[in-house]
Amino acid sequence: MKRKTFAWILFAFLALSVGGYPLVYYLVDMHGKGLWASKTAELLESTAWHTAFYIHITFGGIAMLTGWTQFSQKLRDRYLNTHRTIGKIYVGSVFLSSIAGFYIALFASGGITCVLGFGGLAIAWFFTVLMAYTRILKRDIKQHENWMIRNYALTFAAVTLRIYLPLSTQLLHIDFVAAYRVISWLCWVPNLIVAEMIINKRARTPAFSVRASE
Repeated sequence: MKRKTFAWILFAFLALSVGGYPLVYYLVDMHGKGLWASKTAELLESTAWHTAFYIHITFGGIAMLTGWTQFSQKLRDRYLNTHRTIGKIYVGSVFLSSIAGFYIALFASGGITCVLGFGGLAIAWFFTVLMAYTRILKRDIKQHENWMIRNYALTFAAVTLRIYLPLSTQLLHIDFVAAYRVISWLCWVPNLIVAEMIINKRARTPAFSVRASE
């Protein structure tokens, strides 16, 4: 199997796996489990927080599940109208999830470090999808693609978060709060750096594409 093909399969697998994860919160009582274990009883009883939380995970999951397909050149060329429809669903999902995400970030476990980390992620996620959307309205396809690369890198923070948390707390036995403070930044800042590296490579090599190899 070619390295690019393996990378694409892994990329899709992670997106689909984590994108479907929010279903757990609809099917299982999560009180005292997962991230909810670190929340106060008062917060878990808040209707506003619950509403924002479910908006965030639901539409964030939809964004994760739909966004990865937009990087397939074959799918886009063969099903252009579908690409556009999925794009609209993705953009709308990110708008809703990022706004809700900013609200719940204000109550993040771990104090001000996590509030700033996850709050910064929510703002960057909203801003990059807004830029991607305005670029395509102006038919600036190249910049639209660049901003979408940045945006999906931030969407992928949901994946890196779920990789780093068990590695740090279960494998390395780091205290949850201490790990969470680092991960609130680590889950998305390196993703953006990788996105910029991809964008720079695209600029240097016009034929290069982050989409699936043909």
